Amino acid sequence: MSEGRFSGKVVIVTGGGSGIGAAAAHRFAADGATVVIAGRSQDKLDAIVADAPAGSTVVAKPCDTSDEAAITALVDEVAKEHGRLDTLVNNAAIARPGTVSDLDSDTWREVMATDVDGVFYASKAAVPHLKETRGSIVNVGSVSGTGGDWGMAAYNAAKGAVVNLTNAMALDLGADGVRVNAVHPSLTATEMSEGIREDDEVMDKFRDRIPMGRPADPAEVGDVIAFLAGHDARFVSGAHIPVDGGLGASNGQPRM
Repeated sequence: MSEGRFSGKVVIVTGGGSGIGAAAAHRFAADGATVVIAGRSQDKLDAIVADAPAGSTVVAKPCDTSDEAAITALVDEVAKEHGRLDTLVNNAAIARPGTVSDLDSDTWREVMATDVDGVFYASKAAVPHLKETRGSIVNVGSVSGTGGDWGMAAYNAAKGAVVNLTNAMALDLGADGVRVNAVHPSLTATEMSEGIREDDEVMDKFRDRIPMGRPADPAEVGDVIAFLAGHDARFVSGAHIPVDGGLGASNGQPRM
């Protein structure tokens, strides 16, 4: 593969076995990075490796990011094996429906463990290595964390926490040359949203409220992640980029 803008760089993408994580991994790999994808399913990770751009380097490393010891060991292993770490993409997440009234505590903790604790654990492990390369962290949030939506209390709360954790890390790490940013997609055509996208009535409502009239493609989110990690965004930190087809501009109101 010819030289790309991430040639010589090493990137870790959590939740890299499908959806936005897989798309981001392929984008970084196409631009020359060595990409390590982490996730719970070896089979899913292997499929993303097999589908990687020709001549690129994508490596699968199974890991549960909600396990602090496991994700810390993975990050340190990658940095040691490749001699550096330039970017961490915190993408691993789960969503479970439920309001505060009907969520049980086990479901609440399951969401928080993956969507918040995992971001904290991976970032904590990555920071010493990123300080050496003056690298960056890109967190994958959600419009559910910047504005909320109905019936998803745990997911809304978790993604809201990612918003302020992004802010805190950007403030604390800026002097070390480490940038921290977040992307906030709206409905995206991923495995996680499959049930929603198969419901015609629900999808009609989404199309009516998103000015561009459709879900995002995972690659459209992956492209923004790559931008935030790259040289063109070298003075961008603490930014929250909506990738929502204009949903935020509409304030959630139906199209006329």
